Amino acid sequence: MKSILITGCSSGIGYATAQLLRQQGWRVLTSCRHPKDVARLQDEGFHCIQLDVTDDAQIQAAFAHATTELGHLDALFCNAGYGQTGAVEDINRAALREQYETNVFGTWQCINAAMRLFRRQGHGRILVNSSILGFAAMPWRGAYNSSKFALEGLCDTLRLETHGSGIHVSLLEPGPIATRFRPNALIKFRQYIDVEQSVHKANYEAQLNRLQTEGAAAPFTLSAEACAQVCAKALSAKQPKARYAVTIPTHVFWYLKRWLPTAWLDAASRRAVAGQGKTH
Repeated sequence: MKSILITGCSSGIGYATAQLLRQQGWRVLTSCRHPKDVARLQDEGFHCIQLDVTDDAQIQAAFAHATTELGHLDALFCNAGYGQTGAVEDINRAALREQYETNVFGTWQCINAAMRLFRRQGHGRILVNSSILGFAAMPWRGAYNSSKFALEGLCDTLRLETHGSGIHVSLLEPGPIATRFRPNALIKFRQYIDVEQSVHKANYEAQLNRLQTEGAAAPFTLSAEACAQVCAKALSAKQPKARYAVTIPTHVFWYLKRWLPTAWLDAASRRAVAGQGKTH
C-alpha cells in the first residue's frame, strides 16, 4: 500500500487530495498548522498531525512520525502555502519573510527531509504545489509570484539532480481553484498593506473587493476536487511529467509566454486581472 505525507490539509487542494487518495487505497498522513484543524481531520478518520512548515523541529518530527507509523514513505505533496497580495513597492521585509518562510523555505526543508528517506529506499515521489503565477507574473502579487517562481527553479534543479535515482519531482500548476486562498490572503493583506498611504489605493480597493468576493472571482475556476484528480494522476503515473497544468488559464498562459513578445504578454497579464474585484 502506497503512503504519502501531505502538508496544508485543513481545506482546499490538500484536503481534497487527501480524501481522494484515501479512497484510492493510499495510506495518507495529513498535516495542518492549527491544532483545531488537526482535531477535525482526526474526527473524520484521517491520520493527522500538527505541522507548521516554518518550524524545522516540527518538520523533523513529522517525518520521524511518518517512518514510525507508516513504516515507509512513498510520496510527499508539498501543498502548504498562502498568497501575500500587494504591489512590490508596498511589501516590507516582514511580509516578504513570512511569504518565503512558508512557501519556499518550508517547502524546501520538507523536501530535504523527504529526500533523506527516498535516497535510502531508492524511490519516492515529490509533488509541489506551484501556480500559474509560478511562470506568468501578474500585478499586485509580487511576493507570491516570486515565491512560486522560486519553487519552479527549486523543482527544476532537483529533477535534474535526481535523474535515474527512482525519485521523481513534479510541479502542480493550478490556476483559479475554489479554495480558502482568498480569505487567507485577505488576512495578510490587511496585516501588511497600508492602503490609504499607497499610490495604488484605487487598485487596492478593487483587490479588497476581489478578496472578499464569495464564489468564483475569476473565469474557468475549478473545484479543489478537480485539482485533486490531477494530483492523484501525478502521484501514480509510471513516468510522471515535470509539470501538471490544471485550469484553462494555466494552459493558455503557458503557451502565451512562449509565443508572445514580452510587451504583448505584459498586456495580456494586465488584462487578465483588470476585471477582477471591480468596485462598481
